Amino acid sequence: MTELYVNRTLDCKGLACPLPVVRTKKAMEELNAGEVLEVVATDKGSVADLKSWSGRTGHQYIGLKEENGAFRHFIRKAEASDTKEEMKHVNIATNDEVHHKLTAGDKLHILDVREPAEYAFGRIPGALSIPLGDLEEKLDQLDPNTEYYVVCRTGNRSDSACQMLTVKGFRSVINVIPGMSQWTYEIEKD
Repeated sequence: MTELYVNRTLDCKGLACPLPVVRTKKAMEELNAGEVLEVVATDKGSVADLKSWSGRTGHQYIGLKEENGAFRHFIRKAEASDTKEEMKHVNIATNDEVHHKLTAGDKLHILDVREPAEYAFGRIPGALSIPLGDLEEKLDQLDPNTEYYVVCRTGNRSDSACQMLTVKGFRSVINVIPGMSQWTYEIEKD
């Protein structure tokens, strides 16, 4: 296979969301337009996270190679005129607000977009698991007229999911922040 020329390699092995994206963003600021950054990560979530981040900011996600449990992402820095300011989904709810609604007996539709292992080790009771990387192909499992509370580990992946769902015509999607990394209430486990 042809080896890709990269201008810089960023080691994100062992880091979980949101750190691969945070470090990628900082590294991209140091590159010139047209240069290629290789990001090496072991977090399976980085596959959806970095592709989504690239699309939201205007950088070109060239592709991915998986080797020995590591994901090698290749991203080309866009010209300044082609970059976009990173947008955040405007409809949010805090962990406390979601917990309050659940304890008040409200029937919430919670969509957990973390990877299956993250979901198995602890989730909001009743949450539906559809990892961000699978979400677009599984949209038919969701009702665009239903209100969804979308959760991930830190609020970043769920933000991407909320933006995607909104673009696809879902009427009410709410990003749960800060997400499962700071969820201190009851959880379900496998």
